[in-house]
Amino acid sequence: MNGQRVAFSLAFITFLSLIGWIFRVEIILAGISFIGDRSTPVGEHQEVIWETGSVVAQQERDKPNIVLIVADDLGWNDLTFNGGGVAQGTVPTPSIDSIAHSGINFTNGYAGQGTCAPSRAMIMTGRYGSRFGFEFTPTPAGMPMVIGMMSTDSNKPPSIQNKNARAVPYDEMGLPASEVTIAEELKDQGYYTAHIGKWHLGRKLGSAPQDQGFDQSLLMHSGLHAAEDDPDVVNSKLSYDPIDRFLWAGMKYAASYNGGAAFEPGGYLTDYYTNEAVKVIESNTNRPFFLYLAHWAPHTPLQSAKQDYDALSHIPDHTERVYAGMIRGLDRGVGRVLKAIKDNGLEDNTIVIFTSDNGGAGYVGIADINKPFRGWKITNFEGGIHVPFFMKWPAQIPAGQSFDKPVHHFDIYATAADAAGSELSLERKLDGVSLLPFSRAEKIQIKPHDTLFWRAGDYRTVRHHDWKMATDPLIGKTWLFNLASDPGESNNIAQENPEIVEKMMALLAAHNAEMTPPLWDSVGASSINVDKHLRQESNLAEDTFIYWSN
Repeated sequence: MNGQRVAFSLAFITFLSLIGWIFRVEIILAGISFIGDRSTPVGEHQEVIWETGSVVAQQERDKPNIVLIVADDLGWNDLTFNGGGVAQGTVPTPSIDSIAHSGINFTNGYAGQGTCAPSRAMIMTGRYGSRFGFEFTPTPAGMPMVIGMMSTDSNKPPSIQNKNARAVPYDEMGLPASEVTIAEELKDQGYYTAHIGKWHLGRKLGSAPQDQGFDQSLLMHSGLHAAEDDPDVVNSKLSYDPIDRFLWAGMKYAASYNGGAAFEPGGYLTDYYTNEAVKVIESNTNRPFFLYLAHWAPHTPLQSAKQDYDALSHIPDHTERVYAGMIRGLDRGVGRVLKAIKDNGLEDNTIVIFTSDNGGAGYVGIADINKPFRGWKITNFEGGIHVPFFMKWPAQIPAGQSFDKPVHHFDIYATAADAAGSELSLERKLDGVSLLPFSRAEKIQIKPHDTLFWRAGDYRTVRHHDWKMATDPLIGKTWLFNLASDPGESNNIAQENPEIVEKMMALLAAHNAEMTPPLWDSVGASSINVDKHLRQESNLAEDTFIYWSN
């Protein structure tokens, strides 16, 4: 009898272990949610009182206001200005488009990297992030491991783990306090500085927005666009996307102010940020201000305001309709900011810059969001780093212009400093240049940049004039394209041009010799399908992959 009990107990334990293994991902996600609920309590909504300041001297008031609007994961083809738009162009973006119509469209605008945080570090500092060790995107502990466990695509190269990676707390993965940000530069020129939205550049050791030159910071404390059960919001959960599943489990609907406790935002996140941006503008008509409006849209988790979702009933695919609703809400918000600038008599002397931190993400499972470019976010193909880049300043920049030479995210710093009359220090190397001379009616003949670089671990890329080369030793591949004749990067001509490859390798080597080691290690490298989105099945034998270290 005892033997039967032991056998039954062992069988029961085996059964529980099997159940645990089968549902291990759900158990882990439930644990992440449980821990998050207790480690990050979210209080009731708080009103932010934006500073007004006293009237400044006329000389100071003559300095242009600067409004920098950065979207998150916006695809090149998400805007109707670029000849496309979501759902075959049926979701117009007139407000965002108007920035280009009213000023200049930098048709070869480049992100600092194929993922968000390093790009934002370059925007803030005017320098390659790898100059000061900001090479990888900060991620919470365990996120790469859990995402790897949830991946169901076996038809691609396996992930590579770095078991010797140094453990660095997530909040300490940030912008070094020694770096000078665009906010600090402008603050020295008498500007009031405000940040609203995403930061992703650290929260401790002097890296938080309020420590990096912003007078006031309304931070995206966590990343839901609204409460999951909000009746005024429509969700699209992506069961095929491990990142999405992790975000739904680990993220909350939360904001914080100047490093304070988390609280509930006031409404759908894009609208909430817009409302607060309008208040900043209305409160600071008497002095020059710098507003960094860092929207979370259209980054996952996909959540659309119901009014936008309902307006797009012609889109049959639910996920695409929610995504399109987010684009519609983003454009509506940009329109309200532009209207506030105009209504307060500030339009002529306000610089508005619009861009995205990187290209559209393949993991959302929507085709053509980066068309006509190849690749997605998390690659250095044009789809990952070739981004919308518009700027207007009615008092100084003639309307309706375009500029086709390569420009870069780190040029925003130098451009803002130039407009504010700042004399940049020669002691700290800047990689960006002011774009104002290239925005006049009579263009100067030199280029902003002959050569640009991208680096994420071993995956490295250089654009020199019209040549672009990427090398990825982890997968044993080198790509070479001539973007003048092949902007879609369809024809790899590396083997036919060994002398060009050698020259590009030398440029990469010289650049990397100037860079510093990462402040925190990559925990591993994941293979990314260059041409197929996540709802399409990979083919290991035929598809093109890169390895992305983070």
